[in-house]
Amino acid sequence: MVDLLVKLYTLPDNRGNIEELEKQGIYIKRALAPDKFKIVKYVRNAFGDSWAGECDVAFSREPISCFIAVKNHRVVGFACYDVTCKGFFGPMGVDEELRGCGIGEALLLECLHSLRNEGYGYAIIGGAGEDVIPFYEKVAGAKVIEDSFPGIYSRMIGY
Repeated sequence: MVDLLVKLYTLPDNRGNIEELEKQGIYIKRALAPDKFKIVKYVRNAFGDSWAGECDVAFSREPISCFIAVKNHRVVGFACYDVTCKGFFGPMGVDEELRGCGIGEALLLECLHSLRNEGYGYAIIGGAGEDVIPFYEKVAGAKVIEDSFPGIYSRMIGY
């Protein structure tokens, strides 16, 4: 697992992705405080305690630094930023049966555009596994940061 660097000033537009998802009945939106416990529970059940802890922190940010994907009034994906470290993207997860239909791309870009709009020039994608590096490179132009393993997450209990 390595960290990746993203230039926020060269991001692609995300409107087309969001419009395409809306045609499928999938909506990308910034999380709202009244939904906090439902969203954190979803993340815990689908992706585990560590990601749920990070998602919980997103609700203490202003604006809330969590975006969700909703289909049929049910959360089917999420992405957070500025949770474990300032300027960091992640975690992000999408229901397994909906992977590959553009939800992850839309969530990633919404978070990265928000970081840019909040004044950041660059973002770090923390602790990316080998299997997802090509996705981040393709969607956001991310570049691997050499010698970034084990990175900030090495301080986790039981790491």
